[in-house]
Amino acid sequence: MSTEAEPNKSTLAHLVTLARETVPPMHPAGKPFVLGAVLAALLLRRLWRPLGVLGGVVAAWCAWFFREPRRVTPSRTGIAVAPADGTVAHVESATPPPELGLPDAPMTRISVFLTVFDVHVQRVPLSGKITKAVYRPGKFLSADLDKASEDNERNSLVIRSDDGVEVAVVQIAGLVARRIVCSVSEGDTVQAGATYGLIRFGSRVDLYVPRDSRVLVEPGQRTIGGETVLAELPEERRAS
Repeated sequence: MSTEAEPNKSTLAHLVTLARETVPPMHPAGKPFVLGAVLAALLLRRLWRPLGVLGGVVAAWCAWFFREPRRVTPSRTGIAVAPADGTVAHVESATPPPELGLPDAPMTRISVFLTVFDVHVQRVPLSGKITKAVYRPGKFLSADLDKASEDNERNSLVIRSDDGVEVAVVQIAGLVARRIVCSVSEGDTVQAGATYGLIRFGSRVDLYVPRDSRVLVEPGQRTIGGETVLAELPEERRAS
Protein backbone atom coordinates (compact mmCIF):
# COMPACT_ATOMS: atom_id res chain seq x y z
CA MET A 1 0.00 0.00 0.00
CA SER A 2 2.78 2.39 0.90
CA THR A 3 4.60 1.32 -2.29
CA GLU A 4 1.67 2.56 -4.41
CA ALA A 5 1.35 5.81 -2.47
CA GLU A 6 4.98 6.75 -2.99
CA PRO A 7 4.87 6.83 -6.84
CA ASN A 8 1.63 8.87 -6.67
CA LYS A 9 3.25 11.31 -4.28
CA SER A 10 6.31 11.55 -6.51
CA THR A 11 4.14 12.19 -9.58
CA LEU A 12 2.20 14.94 -7.78
CA ALA A 13 5.43 16.60 -6.64
CA HIS A 14 6.75 16.45 -10.20
CA LEU A 15 3.57 18.07 -11.55
CA VAL A 16 3.76 20.85 -8.95
CA THR A 17 7.41 21.51 -9.84
CA LEU A 18 6.58 21.51 -13.55
CA ALA A 19 3.74 23.99 -12.98
CA ARG A 20 6.01 26.31 -11.03
CA GLU A 21 8.62 26.22 -13.78
CA THR A 22 6.04 26.75 -16.53
CA VAL A 23 3.86 29.48 -14.99
CA PRO A 24 5.97 32.60 -14.33
CA PRO A 25 5.66 34.38 -10.98
CA MET A 26 3.90 37.74 -10.78
CA HIS A 27 5.50 41.09 -10.00
CA PRO A 28 4.24 42.44 -6.61
CA ALA A 29 2.93 45.60 -8.31
CA GLY A 30 0.34 43.50 -10.10
CA LYS A 31 -1.24 41.93 -7.02
CA PRO A 32 -3.69 44.81 -6.30
CA PHE A 33 -4.91 44.70 -9.91
CA VAL A 34 -5.43 40.94 -9.87
CA LEU A 35 -7.14 41.04 -6.47
CA GLY A 36 -9.43 43.84 -7.64
CA ALA A 37 -10.31 41.92 -10.81
CA VAL A 38 -11.07 38.75 -8.81
CA LEU A 39 -13.35 40.64 -6.40
CA ALA A 40 -15.10 42.32 -9.34
CA ALA A 41 -15.57 38.92 -11.00
CA LEU A 42 -17.19 37.50 -7.85
CA LEU A 43 -19.56 40.46 -7.58
CA LEU A 44 -20.45 40.34 -11.26
CA ARG A 45 -21.08 36.61 -11.04
CA ARG A 46 -23.80 37.25 -8.47
CA LEU A 47 -25.50 39.62 -10.92
CA TRP A 48 -25.12 37.51 -14.06
CA ARG A 49 -22.96 34.43 -14.50
CA PRO A 50 -21.46 35.38 -17.91
CA LEU A 51 -20.23 38.66 -16.42
CA GLY A 52 -18.42 36.66 -13.76
CA VAL A 53 -16.70 34.63 -16.45
CA LEU A 54 -15.65 37.85 -18.17
CA GLY A 55 -14.30 39.17 -14.86
CA GLY A 56 -12.31 35.97 -14.43
CA VAL A 57 -10.78 36.44 -17.87
CA VAL A 58 -9.77 40.01 -16.92
CA ALA A 59 -8.19 38.74 -13.67
CA ALA A 60 -6.23 36.10 -15.59
CA TRP A 61 -5.08 38.72 -18.11
CA CYS A 62 -3.84 41.00 -15.30
CA ALA A 63 -1.87 38.12 -13.76
CA TRP A 64 -0.39 37.37 -17.17
CA PHE A 65 0.45 41.04 -17.87
CA PHE A 66 2.35 41.44 -14.59
CA ARG A 67 4.32 38.22 -15.07
CA GLU A 68 7.99 38.20 -14.05
CA PRO A 69 9.58 35.19 -15.74
CA ARG A 70 12.90 33.85 -14.53
CA ARG A 71 15.83 34.71 -16.77
CA VAL A 72 19.43 33.52 -17.13
CA THR A 73 21.74 36.51 -17.57
CA PRO A 74 25.13 36.08 -19.32
CA SER A 75 27.88 36.17 -16.70
CA ARG A 76 30.69 37.64 -18.79
CA THR A 77 31.81 41.19 -18.10
CA GLY A 78 31.95 44.10 -20.53
CA ILE A 79 28.44 43.70 -21.92
CA ALA A 80 25.06 45.41 -21.53
CA VAL A 81 21.96 43.21 -21.63
CA ALA A 82 18.46 44.21 -22.68
CA PRO A 83 16.58 46.10 -19.93
CA ALA A 84 13.24 44.90 -21.29
CA ASP A 85 11.40 42.44 -23.50
CA GLY A 86 10.23 44.00 -26.75
CA THR A 87 11.33 45.11 -30.19
CA VAL A 88 14.35 47.27 -30.96
CA ALA A 89 12.79 50.45 -32.36
CA HIS A 90 15.89 52.60 -32.85
CA VAL A 91 19.67 52.43 -32.67
CA GLU A 92 20.95 55.99 -32.95
CA SER A 93 23.26 58.66 -31.61
CA ALA A 94 21.59 60.80 -28.92
CA THR A 95 22.40 62.86 -25.85
CA PRO A 96 21.14 61.29 -22.60
CA PRO A 97 18.48 63.10 -20.53
CA PRO A 98 19.93 66.38 -19.21
CA GLU A 99 18.68 65.75 -15.66
CA LEU A 100 21.23 62.92 -15.30
CA GLY A 101 24.14 65.33 -15.37
CA LEU A 102 26.17 63.25 -17.84
CA PRO A 103 28.55 65.00 -20.28
CA ASP A 104 26.69 66.87 -23.00
CA ALA A 105 27.93 64.53 -25.70
CA PRO A 106 26.13 61.95 -27.83
CA MET A 107 25.98 58.33 -26.72
CA THR A 108 24.51 55.36 -28.56
CA ARG A 109 20.84 55.00 -27.69
CA ILE A 110 19.15 51.62 -28.12
CA SER A 111 15.38 51.93 -27.78
CA VAL A 112 13.19 48.92 -26.98
CA PHE A 113 9.45 49.31 -27.57
CA LEU A 114 7.02 47.24 -25.49
CA THR A 115 3.47 46.42 -26.52
CA VAL A 116 0.78 45.34 -24.04
CA PHE A 117 1.64 41.74 -24.92
CA ASP A 118 5.27 41.95 -23.77
CA VAL A 119 6.63 41.28 -20.28
CA HIS A 120 6.60 44.72 -18.67
CA VAL A 121 9.19 44.41 -15.90
CA GLN A 122 12.51 46.16 -16.45
CA ARG A 123 15.88 44.57 -15.72
CA VAL A 124 19.29 45.97 -14.82
CA PRO A 125 21.49 46.09 -17.98
CA LEU A 126 24.83 45.62 -16.17
CA SER A 127 26.14 45.09 -12.67
CA GLY A 128 27.37 48.14 -10.78
CA LYS A 129 26.27 51.06 -8.63
CA ILE A 130 23.45 53.52 -9.30
CA THR A 131 25.03 56.97 -9.25
CA LYS A 132 21.95 58.92 -10.32
CA ALA A 133 18.19 58.31 -10.26
CA VAL A 134 15.78 60.98 -11.50
CA TYR A 135 12.03 60.96 -12.17
CA ARG A 136 10.65 63.56 -14.58
CA PRO A 137 6.94 64.11 -15.34
CA GLY A 138 5.95 64.65 -18.93
CA LYS A 139 3.56 63.86 -21.76
CA PHE A 140 2.07 60.51 -22.76
CA LEU A 141 2.82 60.36 -26.47
CA SER A 142 2.91 57.01 -28.25
CA ALA A 143 6.11 55.33 -27.05
CA ASP A 144 7.19 54.40 -30.58
CA LEU A 145 7.58 58.06 -31.61
CA ASP A 146 11.03 59.66 -31.65
CA LYS A 147 9.78 62.54 -29.49
CA ALA A 148 8.79 60.14 -26.69
CA SER A 149 12.40 59.98 -25.45
CA GLU A 150 12.42 63.75 -24.86
CA ASP A 151 8.80 64.65 -24.07
CA ASN A 152 7.22 61.72 -22.21
CA GLU A 153 7.14 61.00 -18.49
CA ARG A 154 10.29 59.10 -17.60
CA ASN A 155 12.47 57.65 -14.88
CA SER A 156 16.21 57.62 -15.56
CA LEU A 157 19.16 55.85 -13.95
CA VAL A 158 22.92 56.08 -14.38
CA ILE A 159 24.75 52.84 -13.57
CA ARG A 160 28.51 52.74 -13.15
CA SER A 161 30.07 49.30 -13.46
CA ASP A 162 32.90 48.09 -11.25
CA ASP A 163 35.31 48.58 -14.14
CA GLY A 164 34.36 52.22 -14.65
CA VAL A 165 31.87 52.22 -17.55
CA GLU A 166 28.73 54.36 -17.22
CA VAL A 167 25.44 53.63 -18.96
CA ALA A 168 22.02 55.23 -18.61
CA VAL A 169 18.70 53.39 -18.71
CA VAL A 170 15.41 55.26 -19.05
CA GLN A 171 11.87 54.00 -18.44
CA ILE A 172 9.45 55.94 -20.65
CA ALA A 173 5.67 55.97 -20.25
CA GLY A 174 3.60 55.39 -23.39
CA LEU A 175 0.21 56.35 -24.78
CA VAL A 176 -1.77 54.26 -22.29
CA ALA A 177 0.90 53.95 -19.60
CA ARG A 178 0.20 56.10 -16.56
CA ARG A 179 2.53 54.70 -13.94
CA ILE A 180 6.27 54.08 -13.77
CA VAL A 181 7.48 51.89 -10.91
CA CYS A 182 11.16 51.94 -9.91
CA SER A 183 12.35 50.01 -6.85
CA VAL A 184 16.00 51.16 -6.77
CA SER A 185 17.64 54.40 -5.61
CA GLU A 186 20.90 56.31 -5.83
CA GLY A 187 23.70 54.46 -4.06
CA ASP A 188 22.19 51.01 -4.55
CA THR A 189 24.40 48.21 -5.85
CA VAL A 190 22.59 46.25 -8.58
CA GLN A 191 23.13 42.98 -10.39
CA ALA A 192 22.74 42.54 -14.15
CA GLY A 193 19.43 40.89 -15.03
CA ALA A 194 17.72 41.71 -11.72
CA THR A 195 14.25 43.24 -11.91
CA TYR A 196 14.27 46.90 -10.91
CA GLY A 197 11.02 48.36 -12.22
CA LEU A 198 7.78 48.15 -14.16
CA ILE A 199 5.76 50.32 -16.53
CA ARG A 200 1.99 50.05 -16.93
CA PHE A 201 0.71 49.41 -19.68
CA GLY A 202 2.53 50.16 -22.97
CA SER A 203 5.96 51.72 -22.94
CA ARG A 204 9.56 52.08 -24.04
CA VAL A 205 12.97 51.66 -22.44
CA ASP A 206 16.06 53.47 -23.72
CA LEU A 207 19.58 52.25 -23.01
CA TYR A 208 22.46 54.71 -23.51
CA VAL A 209 25.92 53.15 -23.90
CA PRO A 210 29.28 54.77 -24.76
CA ARG A 211 29.41 55.80 -28.39
CA ASP A 212 32.29 53.48 -29.19
CA SER A 213 30.44 50.41 -27.91
CA ARG A 214 29.84 47.54 -30.32
CA VAL A 215 26.07 47.28 -30.78
CA LEU A 216 24.91 43.71 -31.41
CA VAL A 217 21.25 44.30 -32.32
CA GLU A 218 19.38 46.03 -35.13
CA PRO A 219 15.97 47.74 -35.42
CA GLY A 220 13.18 45.20 -35.69
CA GLN A 221 15.00 42.57 -33.63
CA ARG A 222 13.22 41.05 -30.62
CA THR A 223 14.89 41.27 -27.22
CA ILE A 224 14.57 39.21 -24.05
CA GLY A 225 15.05 41.31 -20.93
CA GLY A 226 18.05 40.26 -18.88
CA GLU A 227 19.28 37.81 -21.54
CA THR A 228 19.76 39.45 -24.95
CA VAL A 229 23.15 41.16 -25.19
CA LEU A 230 22.60 44.61 -26.71
CA ALA A 231 26.18 45.86 -26.77
CA GLU A 232 29.78 45.10 -25.95
CA LEU A 233 31.20 48.01 -23.94
CA PRO A 234 34.54 49.59 -24.93
CA GLU A 235 37.53 48.18 -23.09
CA GLU A 236 39.42 51.46 -23.13
CA ARG A 237 36.69 53.03 -21.00
CA ARG A 238 37.19 50.54 -18.17
CA ALA A 239 39.20 51.44 -15.14
CA SER A 240 42.55 49.67 -14.81
